Amino acid sequence: MDLNEIKAYLAPGLEQVDACIARVLASDIPLLDRTNRMLREHPGKMLRPMLGLLCAGAAGKPTEDTVRYASATELLHNATLLHDDVVDGAAERRGLPTVASLLSGSASVLIGDYWVVQCLQLVLGSDSDVNRVLRIMAETLGHLAEGEMLQMEKASTADTTEEDYLRIIFCKTASLFEAAALAAVISVNGSKEAESALGPYARAMGIAYQISDDILDYAGEEIGKPVGIDLLEGKITQPLLCALEKASADEAAHIRSLVAGMAANPGNAEEVRAFVAAKDGVALAIGKMDFWLQKAVSCLEPLPESKEKSYLAELAAFVRQRDR
Repeated sequence: MDLNEIKAYLAPGLEQVDACIARVLASDIPLLDRTNRMLREHPGKMLRPMLGLLCAGAAGKPTEDTVRYASATELLHNATLLHDDVVDGAAERRGLPTVASLLSGSASVLIGDYWVVQCLQLVLGSDSDVNRVLRIMAETLGHLAEGEMLQMEKASTADTTEEDYLRIIFCKTASLFEAAALAAVISVNGSKEAESALGPYARAMGIAYQISDDILDYAGEEIGKPVGIDLLEGKITQPLLCALEKASADEAAHIRSLVAGMAANPGNAEEVRAFVAAKDGVALAIGKMDFWLQKAVSCLEPLPESKEKSYLAELAAFVRQRDR
């Protein structure tokens, strides 16, 4: 599936999102304005605005608030990246130097905060059930922080379980997918049936999307951050969890001890990667991803047929292809 086909279909809406983001990020402070412009020159895939625009179209007729909410979720997403780069000590993002490396960690946090504020300003300026959308965004902010803290805690203990992992990836990724979908349905005054279909769809898609990212950390090419960086940071993700399920108790304890000591001994990564390969951890993780993708597509069944519905299903194919 070619993502460009969906982008071409959504081009008018995406252009409005881009203009909206440019408008709210303009500042009379030269350093802030310059940095915001630099960040906007490399916007990434714009997957969350695409998701919002498609969900709005599947649930009704897109409105000005649809654009505002799609823009708000993209601002919030990029704010989390600015914060994550500081937490992770990342020098590059999307193949370019991070704000933290160019200016400072403090500047990256402050600019991230600015983007969060502009996200909330967009919601406050809307007409579609503002209080509810604000609650959704606030809950998502809470999830994002909780996910980062839980991942940080587990990286220090190397005792991540499947339950821990699913909670982390819901908080850090799927919660914002779900927020984008729910806000989009609200923006078109969509039905409860549409909301009940598109919210779970987006949550399942977000989980699958993060699993695909974690697969690529073991078996892919660079997609915006260096391959293998999560393992070097002591993060136990789906491929390793799948491999651990096939190991003996002693073998699993040994591998977890290697992950726990990764900061002091980064060379441990080679043995852990060999273990994942020997246990077919990547193939098993692809199976987990496929489960969530199938779940996402099945959530769409109650919706009436539309171009947007078909493209939402095709987004699952895009996520599936990312492991190739």
